Amino acid sequence: MDGLCGGLRRRGHRHHPEPPQQFKAGLPSDFIVGTVDQRFKEGFGVFIVRNDDGMYVLRAVCTHLGCTPNWLEAENKFKCPCHGSGFYRSGINYEGPAPRPLERYRIVLADDGQILIDKTKIFAQEKGEWSSPESFLKA
Repeated sequence: MDGLCGGLRRRGHRHHPEPPQQFKAGLPSDFIVGTVDQRFKEGFGVFIVRNDDGMYVLRAVCTHLGCTPNWLEAENKFKCPCHGSGFYRSGINYEGPAPRPLERYRIVLADDGQILIDKTKIFAQEKGEWSSPESFLKA
């Protein structure tokens, strides 16, 4: 019986590895000032935002029920397709049922000058954690 169940498990189960919790995203110069970069949204679940002062990484998970928000360039906002929560470019919530802002991940420069994103460290705005030097990269 174990062999049968094991065989079914092997045939029916597909292993989907988790993306790395830390990854390098390139050099700061690879990111255009005034933009929300979406190239790591699918593979790593993050948006990288570059403004005049530097950059930060937003977790691509709505704080309402965990859906993945979309960046709407023409409207300059994140919008959750599930229940309509809206977030400013900063990640601050302003419409819909989301109870709090999007979260940030740790962002630092690695020794080789590349941006290192660490998803094991999360910063919540409502806890005052966005003032942490590791929640924002001056670039």
